[in-house]
Amino acid sequence: MSSKTRVVVGLSGGVDSAVSAYLLKQQGYEVVGIFMKNWEDDDDSEYCSSNIDFVDAAAVADVVGIEIEHVNFAADYKDRVFSEFVREYQAGRTPNPDILCNAEIKFKSFLDHAMRLGAEKIATGHYARVRLNAHTGRHELLKGLDPSKDQSYFLHRLNQAQLSKTLFPVGELHKTEVRRIAEEIGLPNAKKKDSTGICFIGERPFREFLNRYISKEPGPIKDPTGRTIGKHVGLSFYTLGQRQGLGIGGIKAKGAQKGEGDHQPWFVARKDIEKNTLWVVQGHDHPWLLSQGLLALDASWCAGVAPTPGTYAAKTRYRQADAPCTLSPGADGQTAPGFDLHFPEPQWAVTPGQSAVLYDGEVCLGGGVIDAAIPVAT
Repeated sequence: MSSKTRVVVGLSGGVDSAVSAYLLKQQGYEVVGIFMKNWEDDDDSEYCSSNIDFVDAAAVADVVGIEIEHVNFAADYKDRVFSEFVREYQAGRTPNPDILCNAEIKFKSFLDHAMRLGAEKIATGHYARVRLNAHTGRHELLKGLDPSKDQSYFLHRLNQAQLSKTLFPVGELHKTEVRRIAEEIGLPNAKKKDSTGICFIGERPFREFLNRYISKEPGPIKDPTGRTIGKHVGLSFYTLGQRQGLGIGGIKAKGAQKGEGDHQPWFVARKDIEKNTLWVVQGHDHPWLLSQGLLALDASWCAGVAPTPGTYAAKTRYRQADAPCTLSPGADGQTAPGFDLHFPEPQWAVTPGQSAVLYDGEVCLGGGVIDAAIPVAT
């Protein structure tokens, strides 16, 4: 590869992007690092690691021998990611801001900035791969080779223009190998813990954070018989399938005898926005928690066109195993902008606001935002 090919790599301060920068340099690219600051409301907070992360990213750039630039995308982030996040939560849905951040910031604002710097490609430390399909002439998004770290789910909204300009150097590696390389070349962050959670919330308690931005209206918690068994603090603060923080642990299901159902945990099963009611059920496999299908809107397909209706696999949440499904067009007769999925095996806690992402083997096809779950017929 010609050393004249300039690649701008997003250095987050973590080990994956650090090793990505090192690998690109080894492959002969001209590598420039950029640290993206996407959130600045909590610079002095114990929960905001942005300043520490930049110090780590700069130390990595020094070891790898590349320049690093600090770029602030906080205004874009607040406008295009955070405002949508708050809007969705206020409406009672559970959005995934990391997916929106990838589509709007890392592969739009950052990509545009890199192109202005004369880059031909950008790179990040995501565990995914890009392949040019010789038959179709299209770029395909593939799962990362490490199944426990694959991040294609978060990248499913990337389009052809974005994929054609993107490199994922660690997508071909397992995490253990990435750590090994980092130690071998003496990266200062070789043992740094992986970041978890949503970038602007960090390690802080989630409810405490939402409290600042979302109005809350307490209301009843009811069981399937309609009995009020507690009080919720505001529907926005709960998500389907949630079992912690409900405050109803000792309550038994109605009609349960002593010793029966005593230890069955309660789960959030439904949210009635109109009546401000939180419905809960006892037991992980309660029918109210199971769905035989879903309706999705706001579809985005990596190929630029919708896949042919038929049999595929899907994830309705990040850590879920691929579930066989049938794709059919949405109600308007087109597979995009909406689509329906039907599952031969019922799926657990399918949550409006989350993303349903479609796969054909190792190829990530794209997906959409879950609008509604289709309950199991009872």
